[in-house]
Amino acid sequence: MQRFSSALLGLALCQLLAQPLLAQRYDLLIRNGRIVDGSGNPWYRAEIAIKSGKIVAIGPDLAANEAVEVLDAGGMVIAPGFIDVHTHVEGSLEDTPTADNFLYDGVTTIITGNCGSSNTNLADYFAKLRTLQISPNFASLMGHNAVRRAVMKLSRRNPSPEELVKMEAIMDQGMRDGAVGLSTGLIYIPGTYASTAEVIALAKVAAKYRGVYASHIRNEADSVLPAIREAIDIGRQAGLPVEISHLKTSGRNNWDRSSELIAAVEAARAEGIDVNVDQYPYTASSTNLGVLLPSWALADGDSALATRLADPVTKKQIVKSIKDNTLRQSGSKRLDYAFVARHRADSSCNGKNIQQIAAQRLGRKPSLNDEIETVLQLMLAGGAQMIYHTMSEEDIKRILQYPNTMIASDAGVAKFGRDVPHPRAYGTNARVLGRYVRELKIIRLEDAVRRMTSLPAQRFGFGDRGLLKLGLAADLVIFDPDQITDQATFDKPHAYATGIAHVYVNGVAVVRAGKHTGARPGQVLTRAE
Repeated sequence: MQRFSSALLGLALCQLLAQPLLAQRYDLLIRNGRIVDGSGNPWYRAEIAIKSGKIVAIGPDLAANEAVEVLDAGGMVIAPGFIDVHTHVEGSLEDTPTADNFLYDGVTTIITGNCGSSNTNLADYFAKLRTLQISPNFASLMGHNAVRRAVMKLSRRNPSPEELVKMEAIMDQGMRDGAVGLSTGLIYIPGTYASTAEVIALAKVAAKYRGVYASHIRNEADSVLPAIREAIDIGRQAGLPVEISHLKTSGRNNWDRSSELIAAVEAARAEGIDVNVDQYPYTASSTNLGVLLPSWALADGDSALATRLADPVTKKQIVKSIKDNTLRQSGSKRLDYAFVARHRADSSCNGKNIQQIAAQRLGRKPSLNDEIETVLQLMLAGGAQMIYHTMSEEDIKRILQYPNTMIASDAGVAKFGRDVPHPRAYGTNARVLGRYVRELKIIRLEDAVRRMTSLPAQRFGFGDRGLLKLGLAADLVIFDPDQITDQATFDKPHAYATGIAHVYVNGVAVVRAGKHTGARPGQVLTRAE
């Protein structure tokens, strides 16, 4: 009897000691939510438990007394954190490591190094970001333009065999340091001077490490189809998946051609080539002022451009190219479609189009020649970041409906109130979920979330993200599908998206009740991870 009482006492003591352990079974339990798991399947009701940055339980009636914190989702949607596959955050992320504009739009992972522009020493860059600590997760491509510039500067010629070997070596090191693939910006210098064979050589290096080829293709206007076929051929010959960046048909002359582009992608997929696309849901692009000039005029840098513009004959050729090629492809007769987002030399230009700036400077109604002269003077003063209104809403809808389209912002980390940036920096995902899902019903909610989560994770090899599934990283976004809205406009772009209540990165709250917590739990992700 005494031994039995001792046994009972021992059992009671063990249970007492076990209670604190049971209380720590979950770090967080999220209840009363609708699960949209990222797969594209219909939503369902369940609770989610998180421990040590991982999803450890999904199901009904999980024990609330076993969680350190319980969050009531209030019937809102619980989805995987959004993965933005096309960003340009070099420099801006270091300046603002909390990346507020991305987090308020539900983004938990950003992929940079796009359009051929990246750091070439990724080992040092990754180490810097780990030391700095950042709020979202981060991954990078290796940019072809950056690699070419490191070896050849801005030369307008093919590389020598020795130079190509050096470029391949930089590419190889970047992949070994953790790059997720190769990007090109074949509309920008110096990438525009590269042959297809040069790009294939670097793409083959990326393929050795199971990388992706992401391309801002060589032309997005009159020659968009040959440009898409070039990107596909690079994937075919190098043996790696292809992502066509921010797919579009630019210029009024090319409106309603999106079906042709999708057909070209589908034909490649039928052939067995793994091709996806990404898109931002706006009818205006944003890039530099230099794209208005013929690429040959930009070779060898700013001083060379100044020399060319100082020569009357060469300047006349540049002006003629803008009239005959740039304006023709835009489908416009004037440069009133081109707005300045940021001109460091004169901020009074910000938010105005080229025609307005020319009128402001001349004090009269400008001619086309006056507008072109204004472009050239802006270039000599350091260039500008621009917004170009050249696309059709119907093409946006059609590309968005294509099942293999991912959602991307093509933005950097925005400094709230600075300059007049493209609104996509603040509201890309919210715009898709608010305007195109809820209001226009272009695509289903579950499919839109899939385009932002599991499809990007699959494309870039993030096997532990993109789905709400046991054992995966606890990157989550909780939003109200009836309220989520992009607030940023072209006139007033500095406005955070609304309707996203909570965002978690690796199990840590970075947005709580609509406010950034200041937490920086983001990780540097590589292809192998």
